[in-house]
Amino acid sequence: MEEKNGIDFKAMPRTAVRVITSPAAFFRDMPKTGGFAEPLVFMMVMGVAAGIVNAVLSIVGIHAGVGIGKALSSIIKYPLVVAVLGFIWSAIVFVIWKFMGSREPYETAYRCSAYITSLWPIITALNVISRAGVLIVIAIGVSFYGIASIEAHKIPSRRTWLVFGILGAILLVLLMSSRIEQRGETMKYRKQLEQSTKEMQKNSEDAQKALEEMQKQLEKK
Repeated sequence: MEEKNGIDFKAMPRTAVRVITSPAAFFRDMPKTGGFAEPLVFMMVMGVAAGIVNAVLSIVGIHAGVGIGKALSSIIKYPLVVAVLGFIWSAIVFVIWKFMGSREPYETAYRCSAYITSLWPIITALNVISRAGVLIVIAIGVSFYGIASIEAHKIPSRRTWLVFGILGAILLVLLMSSRIEQRGETMKYRKQLEQSTKEMQKNSEDAQKALEEMQKQLEKK
């Protein structure tokens, strides 16, 4: 696809590779201003890529079991979600960076968040690994936001790793707590199901005994 409206679509794969392989150099050289259009489109393209990964993993049965229609819908849903939530998430990290001492504007925070979505296709695949995937995703997220803090926002490394280390630990605790709660609900439902099965089996046995008793009474007559 040719460059259109000042957005170089051909360069986006190279940009994503550079973000992933050389994040420090990328965020050090990243233009901190220049408009929201290009980073927004980049985020949506990464959303499409992540949606394709999710659809493929779902269809071949590696990812959580869903129908083909729902799997393919993620190709449309992912870029729309990132387009809407990208501005909100960027506002959150903008506040965090301001708290840490950054002097950069919101646009810089948005650009950092936008280019970090280069990780989305990888993160989508890693989520297949379950627990290990969650740990790896959090570690990667903390690392890349930490690097962006140091290189683009010029925040001291010690402060950066302290803040994002704490945020990563909090996120990990919240996710693990949620999983434990879900597991507890699953165990509760399983016990209820087992209890219901036992009751149904007992009722069936009682009914069978009643029928046998009735047959005996009829035979005596």
